[in-house]
Amino acid sequence: MIKQQLAQFISLPYMARLCARITPYLFFVMLSVIAIGLAWGLYFAPSDYQQGDAFRIIYVHVPSAFLSLMVYSCMAISAALFLIWRIKIADEIARASAPVGALFTFLALVTGSIWGKPMWGTWWIWDARLTSELILLFLFFGYMALRDALPQKIGALASSYLAVIGMINIPIIHFSVIWWNTLHQGPTLSRLSLPTMDSRMLYPLLLMILGFMLYYLLILCLQLQTAMRRS
Repeated sequence: MIKQQLAQFISLPYMARLCARITPYLFFVMLSVIAIGLAWGLYFAPSDYQQGDAFRIIYVHVPSAFLSLMVYSCMAISAALFLIWRIKIADEIARASAPVGALFTFLALVTGSIWGKPMWGTWWIWDARLTSELILLFLFFGYMALRDALPQKIGALASSYLAVIGMINIPIIHFSVIWWNTLHQGPTLSRLSLPTMDSRMLYPLLLMILGFMLYYLLILCLQLQTAMRRS
């Protein structure tokens, strides 16, 4: 009975119907959270004592970088579930995650370059964090290209293997600022027990991360509904 209920819960039709019900609410909550986070961060958070107002790009850069890692991890885990148990919805989640993850990774690289110009004096440097993040963008592109270049079943399998293998890059990105001598600043959000940011700066940043996560969830819901209509 439990196995049957679980199979029904993770079925594409069930999840598509659930997504159809929550999508309007999810859209409203996402917009509200992002609007509040942006307004708080751009207009009400105090200026940084070293970087002045230039630091405010953090409210797009850090959420984008965080979501690039989170989305790839979700894509790789979904791909692994598909490879092991051939769960269709897992393959659809992996497929839907790739373009969203590529978008967040691209935003992280662009905003990082914009932020890096006044701080480092250059738009780009082959820093460990920047280089590994660029590799992540290529992994997203590679997943999408491999999936589209091959027949449907073979493409799904081949791209899933690539996603799982590429997971090795995630800890490299995360720990790059610890393992190597890098210009990129050290971890901030992973040290919430010892805050390195003023709470007036930290809370809007957390709101922006939540808003970006809700955007990712919204895209997944829309894509699952599309997949249901396509099947």
